Amino acid sequence: MRDVIYLDRMEQAETLLKPQRVEVLRQLGTPRSCTEVADVLDQTPQRVHYHVKQLVKAGLAAQVAERKVRGVQEGLYQAVARSYWLSPRLVGRIGSRDELALGHLVDLAEQVQADVAALDRDTELPSVGVSGEIRVRPEDRQQFLAELQSTLQDLFTRYGGAEGDAFRIALACYPKGDNR
Repeated sequence: MRDVIYLDRMEQAETLLKPQRVEVLRQLGTPRSCTEVADVLDQTPQRVHYHVKQLVKAGLAAQVAERKVRGVQEGLYQAVARSYWLSPRLVGRIGSRDELALGHLVDLAEQVQADVAALDRDTELPSVGVSGEIRVRPEDRQQFLAELQSTLQDLFTRYGGAEGDAFRIALACYPKGDNR
């Protein structure tokens, strides 16, 4: 089972974004039959089977084993990931995207989500995450943003050659929601 699956196809999102299926998928954190899931969720096995088949079809769950119960073959199913990230692109957007627009931050967050979801979690990978808060007076905002952009551009120029391992740097600078 993977840690994260990044959902960027509308069919997958439509399959997942039904409350009953989310509950079924939660129950499939470990291999279970439709009958076992139905007992936990107090639903009929047929109803759960329908939802499980839709999850399998969308690539969100998989049949991992089969067993014979009272002469009948019964499938055991499991979720393919612990977490599912939904691409913001599937929700849709209106308006233009320039580098100073808040919509650009959504695009950036989506790129980071897709990149992180694609990483091999079984391998130790060099990475760094930094988060902090900086307070800037309104009259200094433009200067702060210009210095930040200049500093990063200097790093991109210094280390932007064609040789070596490629790293993506994503920086988001935005006003904090509660201005305390």
